[in-house]
Amino acid sequence: MATWGCPMHPEVAAEGPGACPKCGMSLEPLEAGGALEPNPELIDMTRRFWVSVVLTLPVLLLSIHDSLLARWLELLLSTPVVLWAGAPFFARAWSSVVSRSPNMFTLIGLGVGVTYLSSFVAVLAPGRLAVYFETAAVITTLVLLGQVLELRARGRTNAAIHSLLELAPKTARRVRADGSEEDVPLADVLPGERLRVRPGEKVPVDGMVVDGSSSVDESMITGEPMPVEKSIGDQLVGATINGTGTLVMEARRVGSATLLAQIVRAVGEASRSRAPVQRLADVASRYFVPFVVGAAAITFVAWLLAGPQPGFEPAILNAVAVLIIACPCALGLATPMSITVASGKGASFGVLFKNAGAIETLRRVDTLVVDKTGTLTQGHPRLTSVLAVDSGSEASIVSLAASLERTSEHALAKAIVDGALESCLPFERVIDFEALPGQGVRGQIGGKSIALGNDALMHALGIDVAPLFGRVEGERAAGGTVTFLAVDGMIAGAFTISDPIKATTPAAIQALQAAGIRIVMLTGDHAASAEKVAAALGIGEVIADVLPDQKAQIVKRLQSEGRFVAVAGDGINDAPALAQANVGIAMGTGTDVAIESADVTLVKGDLRGIVRARRLSEAAMRNIRQNLFFAFVYNALGIPIAAGVLYPAFGIMLSPMIAAAAMSLSSVSVIANALRLRSARI
Repeated sequence: MATWGCPMHPEVAAEGPGACPKCGMSLEPLEAGGALEPNPELIDMTRRFWVSVVLTLPVLLLSIHDSLLARWLELLLSTPVVLWAGAPFFARAWSSVVSRSPNMFTLIGLGVGVTYLSSFVAVLAPGRLAVYFETAAVITTLVLLGQVLELRARGRTNAAIHSLLELAPKTARRVRADGSEEDVPLADVLPGERLRVRPGEKVPVDGMVVDGSSSVDESMITGEPMPVEKSIGDQLVGATINGTGTLVMEARRVGSATLLAQIVRAVGEASRSRAPVQRLADVASRYFVPFVVGAAAITFVAWLLAGPQPGFEPAILNAVAVLIIACPCALGLATPMSITVASGKGASFGVLFKNAGAIETLRRVDTLVVDKTGTLTQGHPRLTSVLAVDSGSEASIVSLAASLERTSEHALAKAIVDGALESCLPFERVIDFEALPGQGVRGQIGGKSIALGNDALMHALGIDVAPLFGRVEGERAAGGTVTFLAVDGMIAGAFTISDPIKATTPAAIQALQAAGIRIVMLTGDHAASAEKVAAALGIGEVIADVLPDQKAQIVKRLQSEGRFVAVAGDGINDAPALAQANVGIAMGTGTDVAIESADVTLVKGDLRGIVRARRLSEAAMRNIRQNLFFAFVYNALGIPIAAGVLYPAFGIMLSPMIAAAAMSLSSVSVIANALRLRSARI
């Protein structure tokens, strides 16, 4: 099973550490471990660098004295620098040739190899040839330094993932059946077990409060500093911090199933994915190395024929400088480093990007289509009234409806089930259950055909709702959602379900509208209920009574008008629209189907996250453009200077050693610029 991958080429995977055959970069673990382990590549490169420093310094001193003894000593000291310390570069250069994927190590291998071999020949066959052992040794040392700095910087870009992992506590306090307690490793906690969370402790896993009350700091998943009050029946998220009260919780999701584990997984996948803008760098890199090799060859010939005589020394020095300074590492790093930092930044305030494409495209959104239930509203509806055709049958129709809805995961279904539980009503056995997305459910109970759903379902089944029409319209005018119950083809009753607007929704809608985003409410709910919510939020466009496939068609229509559409939803019925949208945004409190269909997940279902995510998208793309600009301009200026374009007018030649230093610093500067995203104000 592949466990290591390349940060620049997500399609490259291996079973262990190594180098990417395409770009030569070190592979990284695909799954983050529980602790930030020392990077073996960094340790190895650091050791090679310091050995190179120790051996290169005397080579530089010996190069001042051009004698036969000095040449032999330079050969003796520089050989381990080039052949041992620089061995990884030659191995990667050879791999690039074999795989027909020329990269930065192709140029480094050529430059250092040519310099060392020509000097080796000059020692074995003394004559007019000069030696450049100090150049070969210094280039190797500087490239090693660049690798050390780059690996350290790349480690910092992954710090968001490891900081998330470190949020989880190491142990949990298990409450046994006899009331005694013990501390156990977090890995030993099983679903269904009861755990005590004392004041100031971290919640160990995801679960539900079964005893006690307290305030919990959930800022690690929401970015909001205000603690949330928790009491019996409320959900808890692992790694959040308990306040001053004591809680007893029942573990629900443990290990890789916890929200924290899912966040870590999502950040890792997003950081390894490729943004569309990366194609520009890929195309440039594909032709860049052959171009540089050709430029180096032309430089060599031009200096050999037209340069100061004897022309071999300046010819080879300038050709090597061209090869070294043009290494395309900065170009390759420009996009993936920014994507890695941006995905970690998003996770820190509760926004998970499924892939790099979502980070790139979210900034272009000009139209947001939002579902109502669970997106604008709390998604925790309550049964507020029961309307029965036959007086005195309220309990009976609630029991039938709850029995039918017990297997449904829709928020409205839960409200009816909870209403039956509160009234201690019985549940009946259901057969031939069928869910009709966007309409309702139906099945057989006690030999009777039961249907529960909206107006569209009643119309499709040919059921007349006139006996309840007047009372239903009054409930809808008050903002309630009405669900009808039919028994054996006849209307039996209706249920009014109310779902309050989320406290954070008004501010989110105002911020989105202030950013120039057109907002459209698209819901399967009745128009009267939908318009009541829309009016309270200042949303001017409402499309109600729509089925799931119709939602996708409406999104497609908006796209045909030239709009760049994002869809925010939380249920199965939103999945087609989420998939059709340019950017799908799922509520983390919604269904798995919705989350899988979306490009972005708001962990706590707070629409304010869209505003911040859009700003992050803009900041990330601005950062990527800066990186690409630096990389292109660096090479556009560096190659002519290395080739000697300044020599005729100013007598300036660029030493290969300076070229190596500049090449290393260019890569580090790109990574350093990407790291600025971590402190970006969004």
